[in-house]
Amino acid sequence: MSLPRYKMTMLALSLGVATAIVGCSSNPKKEIVDTGPQSSEQVYIQKAEKALERGQYIDAAKHLEDLDTYYPTGDYAQQAQLELLYVKFQQKDFEGAIALAERFIRLNPQHPNVDYAYYVRGVANMEQNYDGLLRYTSLKQSHRDVSYLKVAYQNFVDFIRRFPSSSYAVDAAQRMKFIGNELAESEMNAARFNIKRKAWLAAVERSHWVVEHYPQTPQVPEALATIAYGYDKLGDKATSQQYIEVLKLNYPNLVKSDGSVNLRAARSEGSWVNRATLGVLGREAQSSTNTEQNQSSEDTEKRSITNRLSFGLLDRPQVETNIPAPKQEMQKETPATE
Repeated sequence: MSLPRYKMTMLALSLGVATAIVGCSSNPKKEIVDTGPQSSEQVYIQKAEKALERGQYIDAAKHLEDLDTYYPTGDYAQQAQLELLYVKFQQKDFEGAIALAERFIRLNPQHPNVDYAYYVRGVANMEQNYDGLLRYTSLKQSHRDVSYLKVAYQNFVDFIRRFPSSSYAVDAAQRMKFIGNELAESEMNAARFNIKRKAWLAAVERSHWVVEHYPQTPQVPEALATIAYGYDKLGDKATSQQYIEVLKLNYPNLVKSDGSVNLRAARSEGSWVNRATLGVLGREAQSSTNTEQNQSSEDTEKRSITNRLSFGLLDRPQVETNIPAPKQEMQKETPATE
């Protein structure tokens, strides 16, 4: 029995389309042949620097990568590697910047500008921790994963130990102070969670860590109060009283009239409206230290009401993540031509 005419037509069309697809997929792709360098190394570096001056990072990266590929032992090879490291950071390719920095450190440990590679590696790891949409919300970074911040902190420790007189040392020290505050807040956030689930010993241990390792951070008053509160709940009244005496001397507002710890005052918690709106509304002023008050007011000034109501997605403030460009090396006065 023969098929109807329309079925024969559909079958023929299907076979034709299938044959065309198979034919197209079977055609080999043209291989890209590397024809070698198209310019001298002087021309490559000049083109790269002109692109950098214009903020054309894609073009700059291409010229620098070509220079690094075709002239790996040339007069401008190390300068190109440092500038490519800068370009990758400006493109927010932080993983690429870290890889390039570690490569430069490994290949050029005695280079006069190797401190730049150490510095950028730390900044790139720091920025990786804030990468993504959550950096524009009201959620605190210290209440999320802080693994990259820990790596960045160690990067800066290594950097300052090796290059205490570097021109980037002051900025690195300021970043270490900021990271220390974030890590201390992360520990106290875990301590608060442990208090809620009545894991008193875990809360005390977290708070001890803050006091011992981050003694200059604004979280120390809350840490001391949490230790006193935790020991009291554990039944160790003597140790609890010792920490209460410390609080009376240094932070008397954290001790109630009956001699017990005012844990809520230590935390400077927001109202339930503040917590329910993830920090957008009902925010209370920080009362622990002057530093916290200043930081809170600065944050309020930077973020408009539109930004807060949209959880940071609209009208967001500009966050500067730039780093200084690497120092220029001495170059030949007579440039080569293509």
